[in-house]
Parts: sequence; structure tokens; C-alpha cells
Amino acid sequence: MPISTGTHLLYTVRPGDSLYSIANQLGTNIQMLVQINALYPPVADPDRIFPGQVLLVRLPGMAEQSSVLYQVQPGDTLYRIAERFSLSVDMLAELNQIQEPNVLRVAQLLYIAAFVYEVEQGDSLYRISNRFGTPMSELIRANRNRPGLSPDVIYPGFRLVIPLPSSTNIVVFQPLPGTRIAPCQHLTGSARAFEAVINYQISDAMGGAVTQERAVTASQGAPAFGQYDVQLQFDQTPITQNGILMVYTRSARDGSIQDLVGVPVTF
Repeated sequence: MPISTGTHLLYTVRPGDSLYSIANQLGTNIQMLVQINALYPPVADPDRIFPGQVLLVRLPGMAEQSSVLYQVQPGDTLYRIAERFSLSVDMLAELNQIQEPNVLRVAQLLYIAAFVYEVEQGDSLYRISNRFGTPMSELIRANRNRPGLSPDVIYPGFRLVIPLPSSTNIVVFQPLPGTRIAPCQHLTGSARAFEAVINYQISDAMGGAVTQERAVTASQGAPAFGQYDVQLQFDQTPITQNGILMVYTRSARDGSIQDLVGVPVTF
């Protein structure tokens, strides 16, 4: 499954931009811009881009993880950006260490909790949505204004921004949805939890408890967000190829599950 490693920038085309000027400014090349944004017939004319279109740009460097940056545009608010990428406002502010949520600078770079997937032959948005457990509406919203995106047809090589699994107070960085997990693999993320305690469990597709509920302690407790990093443990061997990793908190009042984040996984 081709997860595209490295740092990617969602760049909004400005008046006077050309593919050459964008490639030169951001340290990439025109061929890559054309390929990962499907800027070729019949999707688009590679010689014509328009202000307001959004291009995904792979920035120079050899980062192992797949990550996404968003460049703030005139009129943006933290709420609108969070909504676009299926995050809570508090989570987006925390991920970017923003102390004043009502103050954003045009051209400011924000880290978005998302990864990049390179479309394969035979893919469709529907299949990708099912594979990663991400609603199609969220996929389309996160990739809004990208000229190479169509709800009906996507082409091999096009790179799609996919929001990470999250709830109001929990986001899971690793493992990525749809990837294979094994004992001792790291579960990482950020969470705002009472007394810094979150929980995880793993089930296979038949409902079998691969991992019974285990508690994890984040680096800080609510009202702050804390980071968590724990090695996964298996209590029994899964009997199916697919399953789900669930990360959540429990109510201090009645013990009910809150802030549930489900990550589809394979074994």
C-alpha cells in the first residue's frame, strides 16, 4: 500500500504563478508536480493552472514519515481549517502550539494531522475510503480545489491527502490506518485525558479480542494535551487478516467509553 513518505505542502495557486515558478520556489520539479496532482489530459492542461487551485507539493528532504503542511490563506480561521481536515479546533491549536486561536498569519504553515497516499491502478475513492476507514466526504473536503480530484475517477500516481483518525481529544499518529500491526509495534499520538489515562484494545474482524483493554499514560493530563507512546501487546493470535485498533478514554463518572478513535488495521 503506497503511503507517500516525506513532507507535503498544500499550496494554493496565486495570481502570476506557473508550474515552473512553483517548482523553483519549493525545490521540486515540474514533472513531479504534474504527476502527483494529475495535471495531464483528460484531467487538466499541464500548461494552465489558476489562482485558487490547490496543488500538493512534495518538499525536499528524506523524512521517513508521511506528513502534511497547510499554508494559511486570506480569510482562513482555525475553525475552518480544522473542519476541512476533520480535526477539533483545540487539537489543531495544540498540534501547532497556537496560544491565540483567533490570530493566524497569511502564509503561516500549519501541521495537519494527515498522511499522503499514492493512488494505485484500480483504486477508486470508494475503495480508498473503505480501506482507511475515512468517509468519502472527508477525503473530498481535505482535497478540496485540487484540479486532479474527481469523485468518479482518480488516476494512478495522484497523491491524496487523508486525515488521520481522531476524535475531539485524541489523535492517532501511528500505526497508520490500513497498515499491518504486530506485537511491540509503537502506538503513538496526542490526547487530552483526565489524569492522562487513555486506553486501547484490538479486535479482529470476527470480534475476537486480540488485545484486552490496556491503559496508557500520556505525558500530561487534561486540560493539557499529552503525547503517548506505547508498544502494542497481543493477548491472542488474530483469526482474521483485518481488524480494528480502538483508542479511547473512559468517563470518570460512569466508566463509559468516550472519545473513541477506530483505526482499521491488518495482521
